[in-house]
Amino acid sequence: MSALQKIGVVGLGAMGRPMARHMMAAGYSVAGCDPNHAAQDRAASLGVSVKPTPAAVAKDSECVMVVVGFDSDVERVFFAEGGLMEAARPGLIVAVGSTISPSYARELAERTHGSGIVLIDMPLTRGEEAAEAGKMLVLGGGDEAAFEKCRPAMETFASNVFHLGPFSAGQVAKMTNNMILWACIAANDEALRLAETLGVDEARLREALGHSSAQNWAMDLQVQKKPMPWAEKDMFIAMQEADNLRMPLPLAMHVREIIKDFKLRHDYPTPKAPR
Repeated sequence: MSALQKIGVVGLGAMGRPMARHMMAAGYSVAGCDPNHAAQDRAASLGVSVKPTPAAVAKDSECVMVVVGFDSDVERVFFAEGGLMEAARPGLIVAVGSTISPSYARELAERTHGSGIVLIDMPLTRGEEAAEAGKMLVLGGGDEAAFEKCRPAMETFASNVFHLGPFSAGQVAKMTNNMILWACIAANDEALRLAETLGVDEARLREALGHSSAQNWAMDLQVQKKPMPWAEKDMFIAMQEADNLRMPLPLAMHVREIIKDFKLRHDYPTPKAPR
């Protein structure tokens, strides 16, 4: 397969904009779109060719990376007026970087079957700072040849890229990652609050725990002190998948309630439901 030259990015916000910047720095031609005019302007100032719709982006791209927030946003990107399906053609690769439910990913594959679009998973982890630094982690899936064709572009903004199986495998991996992440955050918050109440300084304790068996990424970066716009969405996805399988997840259910309480205590905004 010939090397990619033209990449599209749908969603030019906190993740998509730095992704576009890293790819352009590596010599790729990048087109993109975003409904937010400020996001469009910031991307255009970097040299992104801003288009009016996902379809327009796809017409000018060999691979389109979708980096929007919710299942409902992905639905619009594909199927609304001006969506990707209007520009579907044989061999067009669409990499879903959004975190969506594995069930919806499978539904997406069924609905795009026969359109010519080649779907791959590309959910992203490690957050905005890693996006700016080009150090994200890609948990991928889908057609392996298409994935490998896109790997060099992904490696411009990710320090680790994994292909884990068929399309939706990456979304399963991201769901698993998030379940463990939010469990760590809940445990860190509860344990550190107890220690502080018992008179141990939190900062000193965190430094010590960073050298212990309690060490974890969320504690190292003090994630519990940052807004968590995706926490409830992530746990909703996990619980929905488990419900579909009639599989009990008692710890995940408890963590979901802890996260809700945590966000209320810190007055963090609650996002809309995934779909």
